[in-house]
Amino acid sequence: MQVRGALQSRRSCRRPAVSPPENGGPTFYFLPPSAALANARRYRRGVKQLSARLDGLGVTIFAEMAQLATSTGAINLGQGFPDQDGPDVIKDAARRAIAEGHNQYPPGLGIPALREAIARHQHRFHGIDVDPEREVVVTTGATEAIAAAVLGLVDPGDDVLVLEPYYDSYRAVIQMAGARHRAVTLRAPDFRLPVDDLRAAVTPRTTAIVLNTPHNPTGAVLTADELAAVAQVAVEHDLVVISDEVYEHLTFGVPHVPIATLPGMAERTLTISSAGKTFSFTGWKVGWATGPAHLVSALFGAKQFLSYTSGAPFQHAVAEALDLPDSFYSSFTADLRRRRDLLCAGLGSAGFEVFVPDGTYFATTDVAALGFTDGLEFCRSLPTLAGVVAIPHQVFFDDRPDGSNPGRTLVRWAFCKRDAVLTEAVERLRLISRLN
Repeated sequence: MQVRGALQSRRSCRRPAVSPPENGGPTFYFLPPSAALANARRYRRGVKQLSARLDGLGVTIFAEMAQLATSTGAINLGQGFPDQDGPDVIKDAARRAIAEGHNQYPPGLGIPALREAIARHQHRFHGIDVDPEREVVVTTGATEAIAAAVLGLVDPGDDVLVLEPYYDSYRAVIQMAGARHRAVTLRAPDFRLPVDDLRAAVTPRTTAIVLNTPHNPTGAVLTADELAAVAQVAVEHDLVVISDEVYEHLTFGVPHVPIATLPGMAERTLTISSAGKTFSFTGWKVGWATGPAHLVSALFGAKQFLSYTSGAPFQHAVAEALDLPDSFYSSFTADLRRRRDLLCAGLGSAGFEVFVPDGTYFATTDVAALGFTDGLEFCRSLPTLAGVVAIPHQVFFDDRPDGSNPGRTLVRWAFCKRDAVLTEAVERLRLISRLN
């Protein structure tokens, strides 16, 4: 069976935009949403005019909360980055690559050593065999891989399914591509996939699914039955799946299964991952995508007009990191699980309703248990109330026509921090329960 989205000719996007990273961005992005948009719209004829394709996107919540953390000195449990570097052996590899002169443009697809290491990783952990020459591409982080995949495979007017709540970059890049996202909602307390809703979300214009498991922000890991349902929908409707699996090594007691391993899915799936989450070097921005050559080619067709290439010495370091022994991966996961338990227990003792995650390094709480009715307002006031920063779920949901939002009182907390930081954050958060 031919995959429609991969074989049709695709119009190129001539002026792509890149979302700012979670841990910072240009000063412009730190303006409040209303001020940022008003500032841009003052320039009706100049280079600063705001493109219509950005209407409604506002300012990323990560930039807003990062600025709050910086300006108040609050503990930042909002953004998804560790407060400690990864293994010294990986840093040493980067230093060695710099000293050896690997500091100029690497190949657009990525250096051969890294593409080969990615191929070995896919076989070692998932039993997936990919050709490093034709079926692997290195990207500037996973976010660029997702953006390039959407821009390379989705046409204006298409529909793209996403699991809601969703990483805000998904909606942004789908909108920039001139397409429309259609959300399938995962709801508290267990955030399981509603298969009937997934089927109902498919339209004649649907060409792709952006899948995310382990899931950010809920921490849910899709089960075998849920993945089988997604695969069945994709095959029945001839859809491409763009599978964001950056938390593939961050699961606790449940397996991560790449959807590309299911029957009928290898030929229609782009699997995306990243070194940042696995090795705790989020600032290096080294990601990758694997899949059949025609899908990788479509992704690269867009990627070459975005960053084209980046991070030459870091690519050499990540190539070595991917070959670290199993003991690294198991100890990394065990340590994160311990930190998850530490934070979740502390949040519970502070009066929050806690939904313990099966994966990622985020825990979700419901602040309604403490008398708060709006998670966004709660997070904006939290640095002043308790000296802590978190991320509201509601920005990852679509507002309903009646003004309701399924994530209105849900808040995300990152536990990829040092024990002392988590303990201090919990002590501060206990102040809130004493105020209520």
